[in-house]
Amino acid sequence: MPTELEELVDFISHGNTQVRQTGKLERPRHRRTVLTCAPAVENLVPFSLSKPEIFKTNELLPIKDLKLLVRDYQQIAKDAITILINLSTDRDVLENIASDKDFINILLGRVTSPSEPNANLLAMLLANLAKHDDLKSILTLTRPAPPSSLASSTTAIDQLLDLFVKGADGTYNKDADYDYLSYLFADLAKHPEGRAYFLAPQSYDGVVPLTKITVFTEHKSDIRRKGVASTIKNVAFEIASHPAFLAEDEINILPYLLLPITGNEEYDEVEMLDMLPDLQLLPPDKKRDSDQSVIQTHVETLTLLTTTREGRDKLREVKVYPVIRETHMRVENEDVREACDRLVQVLMRDEEGGEEVDQGMTALSSNRGRIADTPQHRGGGAGSWARGQVEEEEEEDDDDDDDKIVEV
Repeated sequence: MPTELEELVDFISHGNTQVRQTGKLERPRHRRTVLTCAPAVENLVPFSLSKPEIFKTNELLPIKDLKLLVRDYQQIAKDAITILINLSTDRDVLENIASDKDFINILLGRVTSPSEPNANLLAMLLANLAKHDDLKSILTLTRPAPPSSLASSTTAIDQLLDLFVKGADGTYNKDADYDYLSYLFADLAKHPEGRAYFLAPQSYDGVVPLTKITVFTEHKSDIRRKGVASTIKNVAFEIASHPAFLAEDEINILPYLLLPITGNEEYDEVEMLDMLPDLQLLPPDKKRDSDQSVIQTHVETLTLLTTTREGRDKLREVKVYPVIRETHMRVENEDVREACDRLVQVLMRDEEGGEEVDQGMTALSSNRGRIADTPQHRGGGAGSWARGQVEEEEEEDDDDDDDKIVEV
């Protein structure tokens, strides 16, 4: 005999909308009725966290029913999407949803609608699904043209990127900001195909996709800043594209990495003259990013850019060291300080052939506010609605483990 909880799960597939909304169903008098006037789908939301196994019965039939309810009335759809978000941490459920191409098309159609009330939840679900490799299909998936106010491209990823850019702060849909799409982009950038997309000008507008999102490294939304920082870092693993990253007339990434980690410190005049123009004469109320994990990600991206000689020379030329020195001194977080230390170790090293680098650089001390005389080497997530971060070791040319960077 099914349990009362299993009977409640059965309500999500009931053909009567009133039953799905209220959980009310006539039963024989000798059986106890426990669901009368209780919102059935809404009541299941907590169990998607505490008892996820009840949704995996009958070969994941409840998941199939929940996918249908995404198109139901607003509140029912909201609860169904929420349950799917929570359950997407399960490998079987994740594979079932991410590999369902018809359902992915439904999600894409709804999230790009300017009148979709649950657009932010849909963006969150798509971000979770990106943990499965099957979602790479949206990089080449062709879709009907979106509303004219969004984009002219018929490729799913183009539509999502323009949605992220044009929809910030409720400017496209008053009920959504689409911040969680930044996490989707970060996971797509783990794949070579994803990095290739973000680095290639698109035929419909001639713009390099990565340049569309770099402007959000100082956005007010913690979620958006964190996702964009992770996307940039993952794309930066494409070493062959570092010249484009550094070129002022191409991606020009350095200002977008350095400004978020720069505060209102005063620098020596000699140092200031060689810094990027964007970092000179900053206002006295300039503050670093409030999220220390974002600062760490940007510093690690800068370290990735030192993989080539050209990158190392460029970071020395524009005086990245003083910014890292002040960041190390003022941000009281060991992960940030270790990331700063690894970057400085690379910048300080003499190049092949005995060529000496800027002797003004010194190693960073673990003691706040002090500079050491010799180099020092030190060893070096989210709720159910936010994606976990995938970390993968990347092979580096240097054998020193302190110089290895992991993908976000």
